[in-house]
Amino acid sequence: MAWSLDAFAASLTGVAPATLGAYRSDLDGFVGWCGRLGLDDPAHVDRRTLRRYLAFLGSCGRSRRTIARKASSLRRYFQWLVRTGVLERDPSVHLSAPKGEGRLPHVLRQDELRVLFDEAARPGGATVDDARTTARRLRDDAVLEVLYGSGLRVSELCGLRVGDLDLPAKRATVWGKGAKQRAVPLSDPACRALRRWISEGRRNLMTGSTPADVVFVNLRGNPLTPRDVRRLLDRRAPSPTHPHALRHTFATHLLDGGADLRSVQDLLGHEDLATTQIYTHVSRERLRQVFDSTHPRA
Repeated sequence: MAWSLDAFAASLTGVAPATLGAYRSDLDGFVGWCGRLGLDDPAHVDRRTLRRYLAFLGSCGRSRRTIARKASSLRRYFQWLVRTGVLERDPSVHLSAPKGEGRLPHVLRQDELRVLFDEAARPGGATVDDARTTARRLRDDAVLEVLYGSGLRVSELCGLRVGDLDLPAKRATVWGKGAKQRAVPLSDPACRALRRWISEGRRNLMTGSTPADVVFVNLRGNPLTPRDVRRLLDRRAPSPTHPHALRHTFATHLLDGGADLRSVQDLLGHEDLATTQIYTHVSRERLRQVFDSTHPRA
């Protein structure tokens, strides 16, 4: 009870469930480590304790990126303890952690995109072309077109409601991180796929308990979840592909095509321009690869 982890989690309003789970996992690991040292209260934690914990994570083979994320969780937790009056002093102030490895986001190649979007025409699919099979194919087509065509986060896609779509205007309203709302454009292929899914396929997967306004549903008639989207990619991608790779590909292709960074930031819903700048590095790296592979004197 001294750690007040439930109260801290409850204070994280507007945080995505996956982010909330990461905070809780990070802090549960820290509290468990403290317990083995006989520390049963956050008041017994000082800066040296935190530094020892980060060093311990490194000795366990955790990546620099993972350690940096856990340090961020600890800083936010101890800031909350000070803000709520549980602690007078924040031991995480100036806590240094190794920076992430800076790995560039994975961007899908053109051949990978072709396999994803032309999967329905490839042999080896379902042998029974019933209404549910067709509905699933229409749904999968729409999901992929929206993820790649608009750069949505998977959580934003799963949260779409029918009223959020304005297909004549080729626009959708989504709720991003921190419950922030933004409008995103829909591509022509995405609009066509959504119209077909909503008019021809969606009703064949809905049940009596399915929310009437949800756009995407799974085969059980429940609202689509991020895990369902992962399974969709597992079926259609030629190699292991995370749904977020479609968002990375969307942003990189915009910059490759000449879009300015501020516009891409707005489309992605990034609060900080620095978050978007990673895609400029991806774009430059891709140009370098093209140069190295095609220029006769590269």
